[in-house]
Amino acid sequence: MSSGTTSPGGLLLAGKTVLVTGASRGIGRATALAAHREGAHVVAHWGSSEQAARDLQHRLGDRGCVVRADLRVPGETETLWQEALAWRGHVDVLVNNAGAWLGSPLEDPAQWHQGWADNLILNLTAPADLSRNAVLHFRERGGGVVVSVSSRSAHRGDDAEHLAYGAAKGGLLALTKGIARGFAADGVLAYSVAPGWVATDIAESGEADGASMPLGEITPPQDVAEMIVFLASGRSRHSTGATIDITGADYVR
Repeated sequence: MSSGTTSPGGLLLAGKTVLVTGASRGIGRATALAAHREGAHVVAHWGSSEQAARDLQHRLGDRGCVVRADLRVPGETETLWQEALAWRGHVDVLVNNAGAWLGSPLEDPAQWHQGWADNLILNLTAPADLSRNAVLHFRERGGGVVVSVSSRSAHRGDDAEHLAYGAAKGGLLALTKGIARGFAADGVLAYSVAPGWVATDIAESGEADGASMPLGEITPPQDVAEMIVFLASGRSRHSTGATIDITGADYVR
């Protein structure tokens, strides 16, 4: 399937199968619902929020498949991919959304090393493993799309307590650009979105103040989801390799 094919009926993702990681909450949930609205069959990954996952399954109905996996555990990314593939026999779009804003304070050596290990496996290695599987699959099918959710931290660095998070998200940007450059001839498109503060659990754990933002509010997860769905449609093929900042002008490069 060509990654740039226009879907019938005006729906961006009609007939396509989309795997969204971290889909039970926040950006991932908004993305799963937006993709479903646009005609996709959605494989919605979740890790810890069982009730939210059940509610999402109800919302997605027959065009949804909810799969649990702990992406911090070696091997579970492979299991997730195989279950996603088995549902309809193919995957057209991978959305690497799952992640967490994990600390890596440098004063304590144990916390420092643990923070780096946790950030790298969840925010970089797991999406890299899924991307590898996706690219291999897409090459066999004549194309596909990878969209990865990075962060403004990938551009500017994060605060002193989250150095590892910013570095991992920067690595995810580099991975996306490499995929775009390396596999364009195979019909594989790769994009990143780089949100700032978004109204999710991560924002609630930080110091986001909507009143101080240029638009007067923290970015709604739906705004990020709409961009992900558009990129996933393949309708802007020559944007492959690009990173779209979604910060409400709070951080402008």
